[in-house]
Amino acid sequence: MRSSSLQAFLSRLLPLLRPALPVLVLFSLGASCNGGTAPGETAENSKTPAQASKIEKLANVDTSALTESEQRVWADLANELLSPCGEPVSVARCVSESRACGACVPAARYLVRLVAEGFEQTEIRDHYAARFDAKKKVSIDISDAPMRGAPMASITIVEFSDFECPYCGSAHPMLKQVLEEFDGKVNLAFKQYPLEAHKNAMPAARAAVAAQAQGKFWEMADELFEHQRELSPEKIRELAQKIGLDLPKFDADVASEATQARVDRDRKAGNAVDVQGTPTLFVNGRPYREALPSLSKYLKEELSQ
Repeated sequence: MRSSSLQAFLSRLLPLLRPALPVLVLFSLGASCNGGTAPGETAENSKTPAQASKIEKLANVDTSALTESEQRVWADLANELLSPCGEPVSVARCVSESRACGACVPAARYLVRLVAEGFEQTEIRDHYAARFDAKKKVSIDISDAPMRGAPMASITIVEFSDFECPYCGSAHPMLKQVLEEFDGKVNLAFKQYPLEAHKNAMPAARAAVAAQAQGKFWEMADELFEHQRELSPEKIRELAQKIGLDLPKFDADVASEATQARVDRDRKAGNAVDVQGTPTLFVNGRPYREALPSLSKYLKEELSQ
């Protein structure tokens, strides 16, 4: 095409393209702002600050027991999850900057343990939130609950339990062992949560409340759990006699509306904090989500904060 002809063609085409030019320019900027690499940038220096400054090692947090892949998982979680201090920084950032909050190092170590024990990342996030998210902490009235352990202990475990539940029966001696291990540092509050599927759970709960009225709740609880496969109204009364209760008073208290109301209050308290089954534990108001054999480790971590 001759030069004069080309110029004439372009002069006719340019007015047609001019309305579309702003749209074309905006599309280009939008692609760059949404993660495209702008002129002069490399993929590395276009990362967000969090990506560019990922923290993989922390003082006072030993990850040497983890495999290389586990260390990567731990680092991802430590850089993703928010610190337990209420600040909008990651656990890793909180530790690396030596922030005043004393819970960040224990939180980072907690993640190490969960990764080492083989939990999936979704499970780890759930456990971490249960332990450190302020929204997960609950208040449970234990003013009238039977207590076992040191009265002024720094850690209180609240247990919602059912005397006919086999899992509660297995948990009972384990919790006694924990109290012995952490003597003076941990106490246990018992809340009644008899399940409808267990026909002797409610009579046993009422019997335990009646025993508490005579100062012998834990003696009765120990007997009920030990004989939970034999429970019946007759067996329960036999156990009351065995531990030396005043039987006429015991019978009256078992049958009283006040005793039933007390059990109902405990169940209502459990429902209010989303108890789904038994046993359910709360440690200093935090839902405990791990297996019971890990409780000792969990409590040691609590005491280290």
